[in-house]
Amino acid sequence: MRHILFAAVSAILILVTVGSLSPAVADRYCLQGRRWGFPGNCQFSTLQQCRAAASGTHATCGANPRYAFGRSRQGRQ
Repeated sequence: MRHILFAAVSAILILVTVGSLSPAVADRYCLQGRRWGFPGNCQFSTLQQCRAAASGTHATCGANPRYAFGRSRQGRQ
């Protein structure tokens, strides 16, 4: 019984953590490469942070399209 309870609580904590990190972590720059897909790992607020994380890998840095296009649409409506 303990194992089932522990597994259920662990699964809930993982789901809550993963679900809450995705939108909240999105920032201006994304680490993009085959490993991360599109738009990539978008947790970098500066281009220098992203480039430091990409150093030594086959990844590049680019603007987060959700952030970039989200701001331009708000101004037009």
